[in-house]
Amino acid sequence: MKDKDNKVVGRRTLLTNMGVAAVAGLAVSTSSVSAQAQGRPAGYEPARHSKDSWMGELEGSHRVFIDSATIPGGANAMRYANNIISAHEEDYAGDASDYALIVCFRHGSTPLAFNDAVWEKYGAMFNRNADPAPTSNPMNTASFSNGQNTLASLGEQGVKFVICNRATRSFSKSLASATGASADDVYAELVAGAIPNSRFAAAGVLAATRAQEYRFSLLYAE
Repeated sequence: MKDKDNKVVGRRTLLTNMGVAAVAGLAVSTSSVSAQAQGRPAGYEPARHSKDSWMGELEGSHRVFIDSATIPGGANAMRYANNIISAHEEDYAGDASDYALIVCFRHGSTPLAFNDAVWEKYGAMFNRNADPAPTSNPMNTASFSNGQNTLASLGEQGVKFVICNRATRSFSKSLASATGASADDVYAELVAGAIPNSRFAAAGVLAATRAQEYRFSLLYAE
């Protein structure tokens, strides 16, 4: 009897230990799947760089990065920013301060990040298809393209703007070639004419990827 009882106890102990091991294995597996589902390897932590730290310092319980690469896209990016904030205020009883919201002007939308003085001088070259040629930043005035939103009205709601430095350099060379000026001088002029609440990023596409590492949702405006 004793031998039989010992065998039963042994089998129960073995099954119990196997169950614990299975549960532990399931926990590890679930953790790995969860990490992979979020698009990162288990244990992954993005590297941090001082040039990007401002993104992590923005206050707000919601974080959104709106990317644009064309003039129409830049106007829509402003519409989207306002829609996000106004919908949050109206339907969630929220406030604009609940959002850390960034609008990025890069590639073809980069000129929208410069003030009226810059547009007065270079507007015809920024938007060659416009008739008449623009002499001020079109995003400083409410219009059909950007609705009732202006750079100033979004800035008052706490929206931040990112400007692609690479595109700014590229525009500087084109403008310099067209006017016979120095590319460095034009670049300095553009930088000095950046809109309020803005900062330059090494590249707009780089800022878009780094923002996601700071847990910003990414939205592209066409």
